[in-house]
Amino acid sequence: MGLKMSESAKPYFAMICLQFGYAGMNLVTKVVLDRGMSHFVLVAYRNSFATAAIAPFALLSERKVRPKMTFPIFMQIFVLALLGPVIDQNLYYAGLKLTSPTFAGAVTNIVPVLTFIISIICRMEKVEMRKVRFQAKVVGTLVIVVGAMLMILFKSPLINFLQSHLIREASSPSGEDYLKATVFLLIASFSWACFFVLQAATLKRYSSHISLSTMVCFMGTLQSTALAFVIEPNLSAWNIAFDMNLLASAYAGIMSSSIAYYVQGMMTRQKGAVFVTAFNPLIVIIVSIISFLILGQRLYLGGVLGMVILMVGVCVVLWGKEGDEEENSEDMFPEVIKCCKGCRINSPTMPRIDEEVDVEMQSTMKDKMVVDLL
Repeated sequence: MGLKMSESAKPYFAMICLQFGYAGMNLVTKVVLDRGMSHFVLVAYRNSFATAAIAPFALLSERKVRPKMTFPIFMQIFVLALLGPVIDQNLYYAGLKLTSPTFAGAVTNIVPVLTFIISIICRMEKVEMRKVRFQAKVVGTLVIVVGAMLMILFKSPLINFLQSHLIREASSPSGEDYLKATVFLLIASFSWACFFVLQAATLKRYSSHISLSTMVCFMGTLQSTALAFVIEPNLSAWNIAFDMNLLASAYAGIMSSSIAYYVQGMMTRQKGAVFVTAFNPLIVIIVSIISFLILGQRLYLGGVLGMVILMVGVCVVLWGKEGDEEENSEDMFPEVIKCCKGCRINSPTMPRIDEEVDVEMQSTMKDKMVVDLL
């Protein structure tokens, strides 16, 4: 029983640890972006480190089981690299540079909602409004949105920006930055949600998730490098030494790309895209606590209430998702035949206990007749 519980808890533990990794990436990345590092160059370095970190594992562990590459799968990998490493990471870093890790994490809490909606549209999630489990997932996603809005609007510079327009005062640059950052982060969130849904569909046709993650990182390196050279033609922007720029690039590449893509791919294949994105709100909670304890930033009442509401929403969504898996497992084994006392076998073709006794009695009688003849 204990072993079974530990096995069922592994996906939750893996996803929670992954959110701590993302939170650390946000804090480290914010430092180098404020120091002037181009986020286009950072994305290119991040994906190159990710490719170098995960490629050896893909070559060694999946060389014999890797499916054949086809043109449709290649195009899916190309689009995955465009959605994740290029669009999502560049726009997320742009929004992070203009605001703060807490604000960026709060806006991207919309990712579970977008993933849930896109999954329904793509028929990857069943629409069963009469079932309590489905209602729980819907309510949980709405609760996550409410918690995110509390964290974004309550005591945010966005409120001051809106108030300044209502009283016809000059708008502050901080308010403009927050509005621009919100647009960047919302587009990045939509791209990230599409990435998860497409990744789940691709894994059904290309089951080697380590190789898939490697090719996505490699393709993302090529695309982000080409984009960075177009936007940052000055070669001095690519200068990197043993400093925070190198640390941020290596940390983001190894932790938030290679390891994250591997864990997310494995959990997506087992639990689905909605399960994976349901843990995203934990990032802003972790970042807020770290910023309060280490960086000395203030916590507002809206932020605290938002974190509590986010946790409630995450738990409700995960409860509904776990119910779907239980129903699916029951549908896979609908017939269970009792063959003897205390034994249950999932096969309708197994003989009953009385049939086995008859066979044994007939065999014994034949052996006795042979002995009598001799």
